[in-house]
Amino acid sequence: MTLFWIITAVLVLIAIAFFAVPMLYGKEYDDVASRDELNKAFFKDRIHELEHESEEGLVENRQELVSELQQSLLDDIPESKEKKSTHVSAGMLLPGIILIVGVSYGMYASVGGIQKVEAWHDAVNRLPQLSQRLLGDNAANEPLSDQDMSDLTLALRTKLHDDGDDPMGWLLLGRIAMANRDGETAEMAMKKAYDLNPVDEDIQLGYAQSLMLSGKPGASDMARNLLRNVIKKDHTNVQALSLLAFDAFEQNKFEQAIAYWTMMKKLIGPDDSRAPMLDRSIERAQARLNADDKAKALVNGSAAAAAETAPKVSAEQAKQQIVATISLAPNVVMPKQGDIIVSVHSADGAPMPIAAVKLPLTTSFPLTITLTDKDSMMPQRKLSSLSEMIVRARIDSDGNVMTKQGDWYGESQKVMLGGDTKVLINKQY
Repeated sequence: MTLFWIITAVLVLIAIAFFAVPMLYGKEYDDVASRDELNKAFFKDRIHELEHESEEGLVENRQELVSELQQSLLDDIPESKEKKSTHVSAGMLLPGIILIVGVSYGMYASVGGIQKVEAWHDAVNRLPQLSQRLLGDNAANEPLSDQDMSDLTLALRTKLHDDGDDPMGWLLLGRIAMANRDGETAEMAMKKAYDLNPVDEDIQLGYAQSLMLSGKPGASDMARNLLRNVIKKDHTNVQALSLLAFDAFEQNKFEQAIAYWTMMKKLIGPDDSRAPMLDRSIERAQARLNADDKAKALVNGSAAAAAETAPKVSAEQAKQQIVATISLAPNVVMPKQGDIIVSVHSADGAPMPIAAVKLPLTTSFPLTITLTDKDSMMPQRKLSSLSEMIVRARIDSDGNVMTKQGDWYGESQKVMLGGDTKVLINKQY
């Protein structure tokens, strides 16, 4: 910022110089010389007129008139010639200088975006602090707000603009983009990190994850190859196994997904906080594999059958869940294949879901679904940790969890934990 203010000061001084120098030093002018030039011009014009009148016979005493003109010209010559100049004192320039400075900086303060520039520099200065909060041991207890994430992204982009050969910086930017559901930025950043350091396991994992989320043709195959390379080097890499399980589940290869999750359970042990989440994932895959009674009831649109097969819940459990009824607007055009993704988000509308459920597109509408802690995305942040939330429903046509243009979706009003809500799918991205 210091350099910026120095440059603005120099520009203002140049503007003041253009104003002050002519006023201060003035311009010399010769009043006598100007008068002589005027008399000469008048004399020559009058001589031409006399010649013209003489030729036409209008003037008989031409020579006398010429002599009179010559005498008049001589009589009008001043006795002394003095050059004069106009100038103003330095004190008289002060109001103009103040006006230039005031207008220059006033206009910049009004339309120059100084607040945004200051916020930008503040974000850059906070980069180490924000990075520590995101990656430190206390990250779960001190999560970054949406504004902090935005500042961190801006600061990282600035740093990478100055030093584009930092693979860890690109990796961090990619992870932030994935957290913000920005698949395009995530893939770009992860690819840059991979190009700079293709042997780093963390970068391989991040790039594979971004490829899976992109949904581009051939991207999933490349992601699987990257993950298999990681497993070859370290067969106990839980994150690689998790991504392979997720990919298998998305590809409806439920047996493979169960195998990967079972392997993860053995690696982390029963006391790990992630074990319950793995159990729920295995149960969900097994349910899809076996097509249990509850799934059949949802597919057939039989609320009665769903009620019969649904487990009984206590009053306390009912307070820790959310019930949503999903319906379609008349103008919604259903794709031939795909899924319905129902997700729960914090009341501020953050893009990252707290809990989510995927149902086959053959489900009849309207449908009623119950989401509980079992559907939470992360064990550190369960659905029951929210006192107020919103529910979104989206029709996904390509199997890609990232939203894309043309997807139909709907969103509920804010609802309290333990309550019921309705979602009407009537909008398109």
